[in-house]
Amino acid sequence: MKFLPFPTLILIFTTFSLAAESAGKPPVQVMPSVDLQRYTGKWYEIARLPNSFQKKCAAEVTATYSLRKDGKIEVLNECREASGKMKSARGKAKVADPLTNAKLKVTFFWPFYGDYWILDVGPNYEYAIVGEPKRKYCWILSRTPEIPESLYQELTKKIAAQGYDTDKLIRTRAKPGS
Repeated sequence: MKFLPFPTLILIFTTFSLAAESAGKPPVQVMPSVDLQRYTGKWYEIARLPNSFQKKCAAEVTATYSLRKDGKIEVLNECREASGKMKSARGKAKVADPLTNAKLKVTFFWPFYGDYWILDVGPNYEYAIVGEPKRKYCWILSRTPEIPESLYQELTKKIAAQGYDTDKLIRTRAKPGS
């Protein structure tokens, strides 16, 4: 058997994984244009698909983005654990699709980057839906800690239309015990 370099194995595995997970589904669609200046600032997580890196987050989940002089985006994710302790993670993002600014690559552990695709943004950048092409991760974000139930239902319909499993969405608590 011929030895394949590790990066080649990753590329082959990722290609097959993406094909298998997206089989029968149209590609995930992003916003046609995102104004990163308007997108920056603090966002509150309203809901998310379960993921290992937020497993301990119990409430008060936020993401704060700021533009850097080098064109990248500073990322600060914070949440309150069930123990009451605040947890934070710093990272950076770079634009992967300069035509739309809707596809970013984010890293918290260089050199590993993950897809961060902006699928929808409110007309006043009051809410956002973020996902990625394999439909494994998805978040509903808002500029406020809570949104009206009617807006939540509207956004979950948009997520479902993109092929995400909305039955698995976890609603984020604005405060511990809420």
